[in-house]
Amino acid sequence: MLYEHIKEGAVVLSIPDDESLFCKKNNLIWKAFAILKAFRDPDERLTCQELSQRARLPKASGHRLILTLEEIGAVVRGPQGRYQLGMLFVSLSQNVAKHSLLRRVAEPVLRDLANDLEMTVHMGALNGGMVTYLSKIAVPGSFQTHTKPDAQLEAYCTGLGKVLLAALPEEQLESVIMDGALVALTPFTITEPNRLRAELVKVRNQGFAEDDRETRTDMRCLAVPVRDGANFVVAAISCTAPFEQISDDNRTALCGVLHAASRAVTARLYPSL
Repeated sequence: MLYEHIKEGAVVLSIPDDESLFCKKNNLIWKAFAILKAFRDPDERLTCQELSQRARLPKASGHRLILTLEEIGAVVRGPQGRYQLGMLFVSLSQNVAKHSLLRRVAEPVLRDLANDLEMTVHMGALNGGMVTYLSKIAVPGSFQTHTKPDAQLEAYCTGLGKVLLAALPEEQLESVIMDGALVALTPFTITEPNRLRAELVKVRNQGFAEDDRETRTDMRCLAVPVRDGANFVVAAISCTAPFEQISDDNRTALCGVLHAASRAVTARLYPSL
């Protein structure tokens, strides 16, 4: 039987001898990626048993797959038989521009979001304690901002930035907060470190952040996280409007729409989830 996989252009994969062989190979690929996804940190070192347990595989089959991954350089065996991700991933990652990929995958979703809300929509990621704007969609009649893709802005006073800061480990967050003075851009900007810490705890708990006239006195924005396949925050998306257009009455509904868009972006990044 001829098997073809056509998605976003014609891509013919393989012609297996029979259906069971194809399914078996496909299953092995899923298992191999389950092992690779078991690493939660690039520098993490795990035993064969730990990797098999995290991947929910029997020890014997997990061991065989790990040996194969070691042969191709996907994992490296170190002291005490502990494995870590190998140089294959270093070389592959150099060919993937993460921000460019996020922008390309997310922009159709962001465009629909901007049209539905009739607001300016942004997506950003954290880079050295600053928000890097990956995308900006401004539809006719929407609120005009001076932001543009690849520009950077301080994280502590923006909706996008607060979402991204709230997702950082404690040590990294403290490094960002204590790196320099929190300058007031408007009378509403949070400039006290302890108040910012409390604000970020609130963001973490409620699942969204707000820039309530902190960068401009005539502007409000709401932002929510975009997560990867392991539930880590990789970016944030926001909607921006005049101050009076985002209120207590519509905040919950707007956040719901933003969260739905965020899930759509994640689904496009990880279609198997």
